[in-house]
Amino acid sequence: MTKFPHDQFAKEYLSELLSPLGKVETGKDVPAEVREIDVLFQPNSINPEYAQTLGLLGKLATTVALIEPFRNAVSPEGIFSGVSKLLNTRADLLREAQREERRLESSKLPFLWILTPTASENLLNSFGFRMPPESEGWGKGVYFLSEAWRVGLIAIHQLPRVAETMWLRVLGRGRVQSEAIAQLNALPVDNRLRANALELLYNLQANLQANLASNSEVDEEDRELVMAIAPLFQEQLQAAQQQGREEGIQQGLQQGIQQGKQEGIQEGIELGRQEQQRLILENFLQVRFGALDENIAAFFPRVSTLNAAEFTVMLLSLSMLSVGEEGRQQVMRLLAENVLRVGAMN
Repeated sequence: MTKFPHDQFAKEYLSELLSPLGKVETGKDVPAEVREIDVLFQPNSINPEYAQTLGLLGKLATTVALIEPFRNAVSPEGIFSGVSKLLNTRADLLREAQREERRLESSKLPFLWILTPTASENLLNSFGFRMPPESEGWGKGVYFLSEAWRVGLIAIHQLPRVAETMWLRVLGRGRVQSEAIAQLNALPVDNRLRANALELLYNLQANLQANLASNSEVDEEDRELVMAIAPLFQEQLQAAQQQGREEGIQQGLQQGIQQGKQEGIQEGIELGRQEQQRLILENFLQVRFGALDENIAAFFPRVSTLNAAEFTVMLLSLSMLSVGEEGRQQVMRLLAENVLRVGAMN
């Protein structure tokens, strides 16, 4: 269980989306500072087509960038902190260029992006943030300090509800975030970014559930977010079931043909059912707990022979386990118990 699940999600989410375009570091230490840069991006590849799929987020990935996402509206101190990190990073790059006796062009200097759900007019005016001319194509909700500062601020809730802003709106709050998640889920099932983003959302859901269970002060917005993500998990499980069913039937038919006539067909169908359940279990645990070790996978063949009712009960029990090392140990115990049950029936 992580203490700040939204912060962790934002870092992992941005890292996942931006890594095809360059090097991404999260939680990078700032020299002579206690604070860390949330996300440090350094472009190292030219992939305009991929950058275009990220919409507005892709436009942020054209130069070295410090990305500081805020779950709550950024405060003046939050902006000062980000600028301090920017200046430290800028100084490091300039020193490195001097040691290597090369000139660092101004366009290669780092840029600070502050991602905040909202930003009041008073806050923006007090720092001198201004919207760029429409001709520059940034759109509503994007603000900049004067050019020399290389600082931009994105007020996520002010962004237009269009596909180009979806990846950033996922980092918003409340209805804005829920709408973006629904838009993300509507992407084609074979979209790799969709699958990766949904997996991170499932992890966020699990962390939020763990925090809600251990915290007497319930955050109603977190509870609503958990409920918004839950249907996506069900859809993913149904997709896994359908995939398992199709692959299981195919394997069952193949086994049936090989073994011949009615006996072979019946046995093949049963093997197909077991393979279907194995796929469902494997996909479910990977989404919930991440990469699975050999000890857990070793239980799959036996527990896949459970009948449909017992298998469903086992899945429900697994869905209530906490995420983390303790949860993995509980998974091992629960699978072992069901293997013993299979042995007793045989």
